[in-house]
Amino acid sequence: MTRLERIGLALLHRLDPEVAHGLSLRALNAGLVPLPGPVTSPRLATTLAGMALANPVGLAAGFDKNATALAPLSRAGFGFLEVGAATPLPQPGNPKPRLFRLTEDRAAINRFGFNNDGMQAIAARLARRPRSLPVGLNLGANKTSPDRAADFAQVLATCGPHVDFATVNVSSPNTEKLRDLQGAAALAALLCGVMEVQASLARPIPIFLKIAPDLTPDELAEIAEVALAAGLAGIIATNTTLSRIGLKSATKGESGGLSGAPLFEKSTRVLAQLSQATAGRLPLIGVGGIETPEQAYAKIRAGASAVQLYTAMVYQGIGLAARIAHGLDALLQRDGHPDIASAVGTARADWL
Repeated sequence: MTRLERIGLALLHRLDPEVAHGLSLRALNAGLVPLPGPVTSPRLATTLAGMALANPVGLAAGFDKNATALAPLSRAGFGFLEVGAATPLPQPGNPKPRLFRLTEDRAAINRFGFNNDGMQAIAARLARRPRSLPVGLNLGANKTSPDRAADFAQVLATCGPHVDFATVNVSSPNTEKLRDLQGAAALAALLCGVMEVQASLARPIPIFLKIAPDLTPDELAEIAEVALAAGLAGIIATNTTLSRIGLKSATKGESGGLSGAPLFEKSTRVLAQLSQATAGRLPLIGVGGIETPEQAYAKIRAGASAVQLYTAMVYQGIGLAARIAHGLDALLQRDGHPDIASAVGTARADWL
């Protein structure tokens, strides 16, 4: 981490977490944050569901909810970006405070509740986005919607022409009963509507499903079957957890989804189980607790074709993506892997 990043983070950590998050986006757009530019190599360059990536390190949804900082983020060393979640109508989300740092645990708890500007505003920004790397959108549902399953398809119809992939997010714990849509029957019906819209797009795009880490092995197996039957492009494992095991920070009792370091092992076990259940038929994106190149590499060796991060940047700065990509390149070289694909799943058994 650079000295400037350390100073910036120290200042931001004196502020309310949500205020600090907003200021970090403003600083990026104002050009106040040094950015490393693209990071790639013959080993790092890969494909994900047909999309060409300079490297497999992506930005997870939630950091840039409203697609307001895509230009600077495209120069931050990521191989791909995911913004959102977007819902059909704008909504304020849950009452504040709703974001909490767990510094002792290198983690965060949020209960935002899909606060966003709505699909029309977000679609307009996505239409003007940089084209230097793949950009995707996390699809959400309005809290007051009478048909949440239809909301996902509606957002895709509006925003799909302007993105390279989309993610169905039924795994946020902060919208009441949303996770109920992970059940096999409800999920199959929801995905049917989404895939109909996907097929109608002038340029059909890959559709991913983002799942929770709090699922049983039987539930994971059901989801794998539904995803394969629906024709999804892949699965993102995982979203935040409701577990609070082993936490030390004073704010550990706040309600919401936990992200960051404590999620690493739990999410990686789910990833490995999904890798086994899908037997390589679907690419997987590993998310949860990645702080180092070694942890990104562990996700890949557990079965991920690419990874995403977010919370670790709260503690290590925006330069983390580039540092992880460079470190991942060195680890691949050390182990004699010519590319990412040759490392995928090579240590899956260690997590089962």
